[in-house]
Amino acid sequence: MTSSSSPSSPHLEPTRASSVLGYPRIGPRRELKRALERYWHGDGTRTELLATGRRLREATWHDLVAKGLTQIPGNTFSFYDHILDDALLVGAIPARFRELTRDLTPVDTVFALARGRADVPPLELVPLQGTSYLYRQPEFDEASELGLRPGELLAEVARARELGLEIRPVVTGPVSLLLLGKTSPEAAPGFTPLDLLDRMLQQYEALLGVLAEAGVTCVQFDEPCMTMERAPDEIDRLRGAYDRLAAVPARPRILVTGEYGDLGDALPALAATGIEAIGLDLVHGRRTAAELAAVPGLAAKRLYAGVVDGQNVWRTDKFATLDYLRELRAVFADVVVSTSCTLLHVPYDVHAETDLPPELVDSLAFAEQKVAEVVSLAHALEDGPTPRWRPLPVLPSARREDVRARTARVDDDDKVRVPYADRAPRQAGRLGLPTLPTATLGSFPQTVQIRRARRDLAEGRIDYARYCDYLRAEIAAVIRLQEDIGLDVLVHGEVERNDMVQYFAELLDGFAATRNGWVQSYGSRCVRPPILYGDVARPAPMTVEWTGYAQSLTDRPVKGMITGPVTMLARSFCRTDLALPEVATQLALAVRDEVADLEAAGTAIIQIDEPAIRELLPRRGADRRAYLDWAVGTFRLASAGARPDTQIHTHMTYSSLQVMTEAIEELDADVTNIVATRSIEWVLDALTDHTLTRQVAPGVYESRSGFVPDIDLLHERLLRAVDAVGVERLWAVPDGGLKSRYTWQLEPSLRNLVTAARRIRRAVARQGPGSNKIGAEQVPGREPGIGS
Repeated sequence: MTSSSSPSSPHLEPTRASSVLGYPRIGPRRELKRALERYWHGDGTRTELLATGRRLREATWHDLVAKGLTQIPGNTFSFYDHILDDALLVGAIPARFRELTRDLTPVDTVFALARGRADVPPLELVPLQGTSYLYRQPEFDEASELGLRPGELLAEVARARELGLEIRPVVTGPVSLLLLGKTSPEAAPGFTPLDLLDRMLQQYEALLGVLAEAGVTCVQFDEPCMTMERAPDEIDRLRGAYDRLAAVPARPRILVTGEYGDLGDALPALAATGIEAIGLDLVHGRRTAAELAAVPGLAAKRLYAGVVDGQNVWRTDKFATLDYLRELRAVFADVVVSTSCTLLHVPYDVHAETDLPPELVDSLAFAEQKVAEVVSLAHALEDGPTPRWRPLPVLPSARREDVRARTARVDDDDKVRVPYADRAPRQAGRLGLPTLPTATLGSFPQTVQIRRARRDLAEGRIDYARYCDYLRAEIAAVIRLQEDIGLDVLVHGEVERNDMVQYFAELLDGFAATRNGWVQSYGSRCVRPPILYGDVARPAPMTVEWTGYAQSLTDRPVKGMITGPVTMLARSFCRTDLALPEVATQLALAVRDEVADLEAAGTAIIQIDEPAIRELLPRRGADRRAYLDWAVGTFRLASAGARPDTQIHTHMTYSSLQVMTEAIEELDADVTNIVATRSIEWVLDALTDHTLTRQVAPGVYESRSGFVPDIDLLHERLLRAVDAVGVERLWAVPDGGLKSRYTWQLEPSLRNLVTAARRIRRAVARQGPGSNKIGAEQVPGREPGIGS
């Protein structure tokens, strides 16, 4: 085992030690996105794609060295998703992919699991806890065939050494890799992924051995799941895991990090093991130096002090942070200044922004600036601040007294609608929808023509009137397509929107939009989170024109589509000195006004999307109720002004926690669309036990994948919901928007969805009035007993 006091390693500089836990990988100009999409579309070769990845990886290493970091993280680049990469590192390939991937190259294996092929659906896409980043969820069962595949990682270590660099490989820790996974459908009853911990640790022991042989001196194991509330048994397993890994006789030093919050009871468990270093999020999980000193065994570890925020874009108060670091140094002899988490969640460089007000830019720090802050703080811990250090600037006043006065007048009565039992029949009479209505959740593909038109408008080649002509033509095409497919409720396709959060931010006061502030969401999908810096107000209607135009083209109801207040807040970079409940209330009032304008224009169904409520949920139970109280309250404030015969929909992401299903019910939406493609059991349970009593649309196929589900698969998933709770409260929908798809992918999927729903309607009709359950023998094409 490499000694933690060895002077020979650049990772062990005793002073001015600095590092980051990860770095963006999509490329400063989204080079990886373009290379991926060229390859997927057949316009680029695998050789070209791999070359792009190599250039981006090496450019990051050189950039971090040039900025003065003393420790460089490695294995942070990914062609799609780092958690999927780490599952493949230990050979965790679900059985349904084994034949498919048998002869594939490593990168094509990643894409097969992430994107699916033919009749093989991809791994599920779910949010990484507490962030807006989406990862492909590994699947485990008792038959999982684990086996270390370190070739790609070792090749990266070797390449870094050729360049004269030493990197610290970053790998998801064994406990979190299992906790981030899911039980595969083939697993035996009662199986959980943690049942594989012993076999998983065998792979990590082997990994430590091969890394040591390759000359690696330190490896970073991320355990983000341990900053969430964990059962005592899980804490015991964590300690046992790292006792075992620390006992490997020849290995690199082990750094275990707890990203996105406080490690809680996991911290003393880790401190009691033989690992050499622990990384703490001291932004979102701040503890005093005295509190940390009281943790037995921690003072003997190297402390990676995560004092620079990896999830937000505001400058660090270096003077206050230096004072805190000095307090830590008084207790811990070995301190490395670092970030709270990987910098994957922030854009590359604020200096690439040319349109933001200079006084705002001066308050911001993107990834490059955060690295500079880390290095500067590490040096100041030894040498003191330099003359170039400046206090945080005062932002220009963005205070709106009229907005604050209106917010102060909000009371509980503003959050109450007519009871659902009274609303539902009025909505049914107005809409006249069939049993098991079919719909989509809003967005349709952004065509080449509309992207070009948006670019031409921004660069002055066409005027706004001409741009609107393009939008109307696209909306008309989307409406015609949906009518031809046979959907019951239509959408206008959101063709005027670049990203659902950015679009509204550009129309609201209090936000600033970046030009190059791209952040990876998943795979090649990138977004530009807006910067929320002041009081929020709505100068004018935002969606009425395009929704109204779409409705004028059809007799079927067209949904109005609005991004909800909590999602706007969660997916923006919000000033850290603003009270989140107050900002959410301001956003809710803006949405409430938009709902009123849509109603006045005749819109009968309005969808207020809240996929990010789960993202802001505190990681420990003690704080969750207070958060959900104001999060639910702001949604109700946004929607409660609607008329009883206006049907309010919402869209939620994967939220199987009981506290979240209770919150979904408290939202008081008439219809809740839920991401549940291959995790439908929790939705059915919530419906069966009456936690959810309103209408629900459990998404029955993944909209972000090119996989085209067949009629029988969709029919089976819908029938499970019908068999569980009856048909009268169910809708048939995909699990998200269709923006990232192509028409040739979405059209057959939606046609199959409509056909599957109509099968069930025919079965209901044969049973006669008043029946809402369907026996297996009454459904065409389905054998009795299957799925019952």
